[in-house]
Order: sequence, then structure tokens, then C-alpha cells
Amino acid sequence: MKGDRTMKNLPELKFDLTDWLIFAMMAACIVTDIKSRRIYNKILIPCLIIGLSVNFAGGGWPGLLNGVKGFFMGLMLLIIPFAKGGVGGGDVKLLAVIGGIKGPAFVLSTFLAGAVAGGIMATALLIRHRRLLTTLTAGLAAASNLLVRYGFPVGARGSHRHESADPLHLPYSLAVAAGVLASYGSAMESLGR
Repeated sequence: MKGDRTMKNLPELKFDLTDWLIFAMMAACIVTDIKSRRIYNKILIPCLIIGLSVNFAGGGWPGLLNGVKGFFMGLMLLIIPFAKGGVGGGDVKLLAVIGGIKGPAFVLSTFLAGAVAGGIMATALLIRHRRLLTTLTAGLAAASNLLVRYGFPVGARGSHRHESADPLHLPYSLAVAAGVLASYGSAMESLGR
């Protein structure tokens, strides 16, 4: 049957210990992020230690170095959004641990796909709470004021005042998880070629 032949052409999925570690860590972090708005070090630190140990056992010093590079890359990718209040410290540490377990290429792919997913999720959240227009207007006003401050005439400078509203919470671990899934999907696609 035609469907059977197509299934035979798919690459065989083989997950190693680091993959299962990522899946378990992500599941635990999503639950705690949704439930308590926190990502706990008692989840992240053991996962990092196990991941780096597996990297060392499987690849020696180069494997460990790859994990350390991934850790610092993951840390650096979210440090500016953290400093600007866009993500929490747990989100930064989560991405860093993903890098420590899977390396720089995987964490970069996860970050990029997660940023797209996070943007889509944030837009949906703003639409759901009927704040998209207000947020876009405030963003455009801030950008306009910034351009005027640095000598670019953009029309009348106005101070946009928007009503104070309760901040919305987006569990960013969901966006990171989407990035992880996209990274695995990308890896599976390249296996099939």
C-alpha cells in the first residue's frame, strides 16, 4: 500500500540519554512555570550535571567543552531580554542548561524557534486580553520618541499615556519547549535527506 511505502522512507528515530533528559526537564519546567511561575534550580542543576557528565563520558574533553560552550551561549542569548524584564531568570537558566546538555548549535536553533513561538504566543495573549492595539500604539510612540531624541524628525512628538493594567504572564518555558521541538524536527528533517 502506498502509505506503507512512505512510512518505510522515514528516518529511524533514536534518542540518547541527553534527549530523554531534555524531554523530562522540559516537562517538569513547563509544569512548575505554569503552576507557580517559577523554574526551579533543583530541576536545572541536576540536569546540567547529568548532561555535562554524559557529554564528557561520550565525547571526552571535546564533548564536555561543547556542553560548556552551549551553556554559555544559552546564557548569553537571553541575558538582554532578562535585563529588560522580558523574561525571568529561570528562563535564562533553562536555555543555558539546554545548551549545556545539547551544545551550541542546538541551543541557537532552540532560541530562534522559541523566539518566533514566543512572539506568536505573546500576540495571541494580547489579542485575548484586548491589549494588542494599545501595546502597538505605545511601542510606536516609544520608537518615535527615541528617533526624535536622536535627531530624526518623524512628525509631532507626543507622550503616549496608556492606562495602567495588570501585567500579563506568558510562561516562556512553553516558547522554549516549542523551540526544542522545532530543533528536533529540524534535526529529523536533515536525517531524512
